[in-house]
Amino acid sequence: MTQQSNGPSRIRKPALRAAIAAATAATAVLFFPGQAQAASTCTNYGTITQGKYYLSNNLWGSDSGNGWQCVWDSYQSGNTTGWGTSWSWTSKTPAQDNSVKSYTSSVLGWHWGWKTSGTQLPVQLSAGKRVQANWNFTVTQRTPNTMNVAYDLWFHNKSNADWPDQPTDELMVWLYRSGGAGPLGTKVATVNVAGASWDLYEGDIGWKVHSFVRTSNTTSANLNLADFSNVLVGRGYISSSKYLSGIEAGTEVFRGDGQLDTNSYSVSVG
Repeated sequence: MTQQSNGPSRIRKPALRAAIAAATAATAVLFFPGQAQAASTCTNYGTITQGKYYLSNNLWGSDSGNGWQCVWDSYQSGNTTGWGTSWSWTSKTPAQDNSVKSYTSSVLGWHWGWKTSGTQLPVQLSAGKRVQANWNFTVTQRTPNTMNVAYDLWFHNKSNADWPDQPTDELMVWLYRSGGAGPLGTKVATVNVAGASWDLYEGDIGWKVHSFVRTSNTTSANLNLADFSNVLVGRGYISSSKYLSGIEAGTEVFRGDGQLDTNSYSVSVG
C-alpha cells in the first residue's frame, strides 16, 4: 500500500461481476433516523435503481474491516435524486486502518457493465461536451471518521466497453475528506478549477488514477466535470481520444461511524 504524508491512501479494486449479479437488495434492514426511504439495501454489491442512475452498496474492501454499510433511496424527481448511506467500520488490524472498506455511490453509466439506459454515456473527450454535476450533501460523523466524499469517473479506449473491459483511466474529484484520508499516488501540482484550488495526484493500479483533492472541504458543488479531464488532457496525462464511460458520486470510508445524506444530486451530459 502506498502511504501519503497526509494520511491513509486509497487502493481500488474492481467490483466482481459475479458478486454484482448475485447480490439482491435487502429491505428495511436497519433504521435510519429522519429518512424517507423508498428502498434500502445493506447487501454487499446490492443496488437500487433511480431512473438513469442506480445506487451501489459497493463494499469492495470489507474483508479488511469489521462492520456494515447500508444505502437508501430518498427521492427521484426528473434528473435529480436524493439518497443516503450510513456506516460503521473498524479495521481488523491497525495496518488496515489505511484500507478503504467501501465506496457506496450513485452510478451513472458503466461500472463493470451497464445497468440502466438513458445515461448519455459514453462520450469521447474530443467532443468537448459538458458534464454538469450538481451535488448538495450533509456529512454526519457519530465517531471520528477517516473518509472522503468524491466523484469517480471511468475512461476507456473504446466506445463500447462492457463488463470484462478494464478502464484505462480513473479520475477522482474529492470534495470533502476527514481523518487524514489521502489519495493514491504522488502530488504533482496544485491547480485552479471552477474557482477553487485542488491538489492533483497521479498514481497507477493497473490503470492510471488521477485525483483532484479540494484544498478546503465543501458540501455543495456545481461543477462541469469536463473541466477536470481538460486539465489532464492539457498536461498530457490523458488522451482526448478516450471515452468517458461512467460517473459515480459517493463516499469512501476507511474507518468510523457516520452518515452521508445527499439532499440533491444530478448529472447532465452534453
